[in-house]
Amino acid sequence: MGQKKVGLRNRLLVSQLIVLAVTITSLAVVSRLYTPRYFVVTLERMELRGVRIQQQVKGQLLRGFEGAWVRGLFWAFLLGGASAGGVSWWLSWRITRPLLRMETITRQFAAGNFSSRVPPLEIPEFDRLGHSFNRMANDLEDVEQRRRELVGDLTHELRTPLTIVKGYLEGLADGAIAPTPETYDRLAKETERLQRLVNDLQELSRLESGYLPIDPQAVMIAPLVTQVCDRFADQLIHSDRLQLTTNFSENLPTVWGDPARIEQILVNLLSNALRHTDVGEVRVRVYTQSVEGTDFVWIDVTDTGEGIEEADIPHVFERFWRADRSRDRISGGSGIGLAICRRLVELQGGTITAASRIGGGSTFSFSLPVTAGL
Repeated sequence: MGQKKVGLRNRLLVSQLIVLAVTITSLAVVSRLYTPRYFVVTLERMELRGVRIQQQVKGQLLRGFEGAWVRGLFWAFLLGGASAGGVSWWLSWRITRPLLRMETITRQFAAGNFSSRVPPLEIPEFDRLGHSFNRMANDLEDVEQRRRELVGDLTHELRTPLTIVKGYLEGLADGAIAPTPETYDRLAKETERLQRLVNDLQELSRLESGYLPIDPQAVMIAPLVTQVCDRFADQLIHSDRLQLTTNFSENLPTVWGDPARIEQILVNLLSNALRHTDVGEVRVRVYTQSVEGTDFVWIDVTDTGEGIEEADIPHVFERFWRADRSRDRISGGSGIGLAICRRLVELQGGTITAASRIGGGSTFSFSLPVTAGL
């Protein structure tokens, strides 16, 4: 069987009592060795000054002094030891109480209750520890809230395609739905949507956990943007209702980033812009702008689509957020693409913003640091 461990409060109490015992012992030894002798020396000095003290009286005085000294020392040890022991116990309890409170709160955390916090403490070191503990509690509560939201959102996102696939399969099995190419095409699209959702979730998870590799290098941004835009323009070549245009500033510097990830961001932003713009134009603008003394290349993707409510703009980069759930579900959006874009931009040292108004289209802008600024 393992040896029982001694608690911190008992350790503090024992250590203070040991210090007290050493102090009392030292005081008693020193006092016993020097106090009687000093008393005798004092009597001898009195005799030198002309005070006559008989030898018998001197002995009685010495014995009386020693008796009084012993009784005084006994009561001093008794009362002082009791008082010091009580104060030591109180200090030990006062020091360990915040730690015991933190232990209680951690047990509540383990039980799933993240609402408890450590109150302000009088001891500065413990107060700083309490603040750190509360920050950790806030982070844990936020993680737990995000986990619950993720499970709920994921369940909601999976339910629709799974319900559609189940309905079609049951209809095909019962003969209520004819096995036409259109039916199988719809099943294939729903399956592809499920696969895309799983892939996006896997990539977002790797991004947030830091496992997705980023290979930054000097990149000529204009050819990269042109290549991506040309791919989308080829899809619009027969459309007279929607067009894609580009605008590049002169003498664009090279940027520091991962070409594959920059392309992924552009593809995602352009896909969203074209998805939400039925008639009009999608413009891509690339220019240089300095932010707090540091040069960045900014890429704007602007559309003339339906726009986003101003109150919804702060949420557009959150996982599974949608301004219009029914439209995105029909068009196949997973609600994760913008969250992935934000994380990819941040990993490359840039920022991403959104601006929009209902009926006036939207503009998504992201920046990348220029090579010369590194």
